Amino acid sequence: MTELFGIPLPALLGQLLLGLVNGSFYAMLSLGLAVIFGMLNIINFAHGALYMMGAFFAWMGLEYLGLNYWVMLGLAPIAVGLVGIVIERTMLQWLYKLDHLYGLLLTFGITLVIEGVFRSFYGVSGQPYQVPEQLTGATNLGFMILPNYRAWVVVASLIVCFAVWALIEKTSLGAKLRAGTENPKLVQAFGINVPRMVTLTYAGGVALAAFAGVLAAPILQVSALMGSNLIIVVFAVVVIGGMGSILGSILTGLGLGIVEGLTKVFYPEASNTVVFVVMAIVLLVRPAGLFGKEK
Repeated sequence: MTELFGIPLPALLGQLLLGLVNGSFYAMLSLGLAVIFGMLNIINFAHGALYMMGAFFAWMGLEYLGLNYWVMLGLAPIAVGLVGIVIERTMLQWLYKLDHLYGLLLTFGITLVIEGVFRSFYGVSGQPYQVPEQLTGATNLGFMILPNYRAWVVVASLIVCFAVWALIEKTSLGAKLRAGTENPKLVQAFGINVPRMVTLTYAGGVALAAFAGVLAAPILQVSALMGSNLIIVVFAVVVIGGMGSILGSILTGLGLGIVEGLTKVFYPEASNTVVFVVMAIVLLVRPAGLFGKEK
């Protein structure tokens, strides 16, 4: 059997794939966080809870309504986006001019409420969600066995992440979004409804979290705590990439997922802390993050 650095090649590539899958979730979640922080200047701690809500909506759609994975891949992000609109209009809109701490505390409280509701109805044990029939099985690549669903997760995440980046950075709509956050009065003078744009930006950010939740549902057990287990790592990814940096969040999420996967091969004891070690090193060398802008 072929070995690399003393590790069997199939085992090494398997861990790399697992790291890339985890990195895909990190990238999608950190992208939503970066969009919300960059455009709204809010640290959205509720992101993990809304990711969990997306996974639960997918499970509930199948369990109670018979709606399959593909339908819920579209409906769950829309439903969570509507929840995001309610949150932004009723609570967050009053905090934009205040210190970041207020937004962090509010969204942390929202997280506790959402998790408490789902925990009271479904407990903390996970609910199984089946892989869609079209993506079951695996493909033999010769040097490794590639699970079809995990390959789909990576491809779907990359497409969505870079499509959002292109929308924000390369289109007139993205230019209006950026201008609306930097100088809202000037943008409103051109007849653009800035409050509505801000609301839809928050809804889009949390819809990305919900989309990631639906992708995660067949891989992980759908549980009320699945967001809490991930959100701290995702915040570390955002900090490393640079707060508010769209491309930084995507590349850092994917990169750190791979680093985490390799760490599990060569030094498993450090796999749960390697992201935070990288964060500490980056902050010492470049406090604004790898792709952030120094103020």
